[in-house]
Amino acid sequence: MKPTELKNIDPPFWVAWNQAKASIRVRLLRQMITSLGIALGIAFFCSMQTIRYAGAGGGRSDDQMRWLVGTSLVMCLVGVTNSMLMSVTERFREIGTIKCLGASDGFIVKVFFLESLLLGVAGSLTGALVGTGLMALVGSAQGGHLTLMTAAGIILVGALVGTVMTVMAAIAPAIQAARMPAAAALRMDV
Repeated sequence: MKPTELKNIDPPFWVAWNQAKASIRVRLLRQMITSLGIALGIAFFCSMQTIRYAGAGGGRSDDQMRWLVGTSLVMCLVGVTNSMLMSVTERFREIGTIKCLGASDGFIVKVFFLESLLLGVAGSLTGALVGTGLMALVGSAQGGHLTLMTAAGIILVGALVGTVMTVMAAIAPAIQAARMPAAAALRMDV
């Protein structure tokens, strides 16, 4: 076989899945803090939606609500991006080793996307349940009414928004990790 015929071959999907889970397990405390940040942002988003639909508004205008929700989601996005960048920085040698073993840039991106997907689903679902549940209780105490279907819709939208936002936050760190030359990554000390 000629050197020009050699190319990187990606391991199966389950290898990327297991690597993403292992990365979360190894960095569990920081990943829990990241997931908590996602949960808080989505809880705020869902609580504002619940207040809007339950009819128990606190006197704020829709523009103020949108501004508050948008700001909280952007802060959540920045926190997730920072956490993923730290994960890339900590794993320079691991990334270099994987690339030297033949994994392509696509495999590296897949691992980081799966990691962010797991964090996003866990944090978003938790935040959506907590935010909607608490505000539904507050709304019912103030005389508002929220149907089960509306609450389920708010939870679903909140979980989707959080998951998509978390995966979007992983784009830049995943590309940075994939573009890293294998030899340079192995030489680097962090």
